[in-house]
Amino acid sequence: MRKQRSSSSSSSMAITKLTAFLTISFFFVLTLLSTLSQAKSSSPPLVTEIKQQNQNQDNQPFVGVNIGVDVSNLLSPSDLVSFLQFQKIDHIRLYDADPDILKALAKTKIRVIISVPNNQLLAIGSSNTTAAAWIGRNVVAYYPETLITGIAVGDEVLTTVPSSAPLLLPAIQSLYNALVAANLHTKIMVSTPHAASIILDPFPPSQSFFNQSLTQVVLPLLQFLSKTGSPLMMNFYPYYVFMQNKGVVPLDNALFRPLTPSKEMVDPNTLLHYTNVLDAMIDAAYFSMKNLNITDVVVLVTESGWPSKGDSKEPYATVDNADTYNSNLIKHVFDRSGTPLHPETTSSVYIYELFNEDLRSPPVSEANWGLFYGNTTPVYLLHVSGSGSFLANDTTNQTYCIAMDGVDPKTLQAALDWACGPGRANCSEIQPGEDCYSPNNVKSHASYAFDSYYQKEGKAAGSCDFKGVAIITTTDPSHGSCIFPGSKKVTNKTRQVVNSTQVSGAAERLKFIGLSRNGISGVSKELVIFFLLVLSSLLFFPFMTPPC
Repeated sequence: MRKQRSSSSSSSMAITKLTAFLTISFFFVLTLLSTLSQAKSSSPPLVTEIKQQNQNQDNQPFVGVNIGVDVSNLLSPSDLVSFLQFQKIDHIRLYDADPDILKALAKTKIRVIISVPNNQLLAIGSSNTTAAAWIGRNVVAYYPETLITGIAVGDEVLTTVPSSAPLLLPAIQSLYNALVAANLHTKIMVSTPHAASIILDPFPPSQSFFNQSLTQVVLPLLQFLSKTGSPLMMNFYPYYVFMQNKGVVPLDNALFRPLTPSKEMVDPNTLLHYTNVLDAMIDAAYFSMKNLNITDVVVLVTESGWPSKGDSKEPYATVDNADTYNSNLIKHVFDRSGTPLHPETTSSVYIYELFNEDLRSPPVSEANWGLFYGNTTPVYLLHVSGSGSFLANDTTNQTYCIAMDGVDPKTLQAALDWACGPGRANCSEIQPGEDCYSPNNVKSHASYAFDSYYQKEGKAAGSCDFKGVAIITTTDPSHGSCIFPGSKKVTNKTRQVVNSTQVSGAAERLKFIGLSRNGISGVSKELVIFFLLVLSSLLFFPFMTPPC
């Protein structure tokens, strides 16, 4: 049997140890809380690095879209902005300064170039007061809640309204001076979009030059762009280059398709190889500027695209070619490979255009440049997988083929019979007793059969047509236990398990965030509790009298 300490001695020792441990624990907690407070007050290196990356992203090349408004039943401004956000489109160009759209864009991350219509050049170019009023009304009233990044003054003025050419630079300078007065000149650029035709002899690029009859306007304009750090805005359409040079320019070269070395265009003066027409057009602009001793202005492509439909005179205006061009254009920009002359500089591009402007006058192609119809269904499926999150209109499981509203039931039945028969769609789920039999009507059954065929064909262009009675949608048509072939949905049982896991994970994240906002992270708070418990055990358990 171990010898017991006397009660007075053990009590004295207990008090001494208790005092020591309380002192140690007190200083330990103070030190830990001080460290946490310092950590809170200073940004960790990772946070700083992320902020820097986000700032640098503003200078990265991007793909935006032009938005024309000659569209039947155009979306309301709020619906338009929601659609842009859904499609991950964060750069747009307007052909005016629509106040309702600018209001709807407030507090979004969508950056917008607004425009001065050609018919307003005279007033703005003739009066600094008018220019200042325009800036106040269309820029200052919305910025910075609405992220206006640029002003496009007119559109192809030198070629479409040459009589207004003398007013172009004065209008630009007056607007710029108004931005200076509002202290916005470093935030918002001012330039003007040009037609490609102002550049003569565009190939080979090294021999190109600006139309000399325009030099008295172009040179001071370029000097202004150089001085203010603004881009040269160019509307470049390889489609028209190909149409005007059939037999000389290969279609594959216009569409960014891979070429054999023998088919690549080679500049004989620089020996640079051009695998696509757009790069050649951009370099032609750089060489033209160099001929005027301007070498520090970048090219911004404010329009480029390919029509999906045309009349008999435009046989290459097809869905397949439009899909190929715009898909490859997006990939080309996001590859950030630059041009043969300037591989270090990739031009940003605005696709012409977001919607088919069905109210445009002939030719037919004028109404068919859009990526989407006015009702937001895609005209074709862009193949942009691997190019970031830009555009949900992709060959992912986000598009479906369904029957159009208002179609005659007999016509739908004929299309349904073809899909389930010669089309070899899997129609088992719309048989009596199966999950998609109800509702038992031809439109519902046709939608399932159409989507089955569409998914089976890999969402290929033209696989959602059925003689004009089907449309593509980004809304999942699944309902109840009826899951459409292209749906991401899974069985109810599996979905419940997934959802419960997601809720649990979300709850943990919220718990962590809540603790962090109080200055102590969830992990750090638990450490404090743990150490206090350890100290408590050390303080009290050693002084308990052991059994004999």
